[in-house]
Amino acid sequence: MNLIPLRRIAGLFLASLLLAACGSQLSMENYNKLKVGQSYEEVRKIIGEPARCDEMLGIRTCIWGEEKQGITINFVAGQVMLLSATNIK
Repeated sequence: MNLIPLRRIAGLFLASLLLAACGSQLSMENYNKLKVGQSYEEVRKIIGEPARCDEMLGIRTCIWGEEKQGITINFVAGQVMLLSATNIK
């Protein structure tokens, strides 16, 4: 059985993280493409997968990046109702 060395796996993981960071979709340019009324899928195509989503009383709040640096969007009935950006360039 041929096992890939742990170092090689760690190196590949680190390289994939660096590539993801370089190609970040969290930019002011992409934020400006977001509009009230867009669907979750439309938003996801523009800025990628959220870091997390929570739902309460029919409002789905998703965060891309972090609260201190990222994009926060509230969805009602699957559509953007409110959006904000913090410290993105």
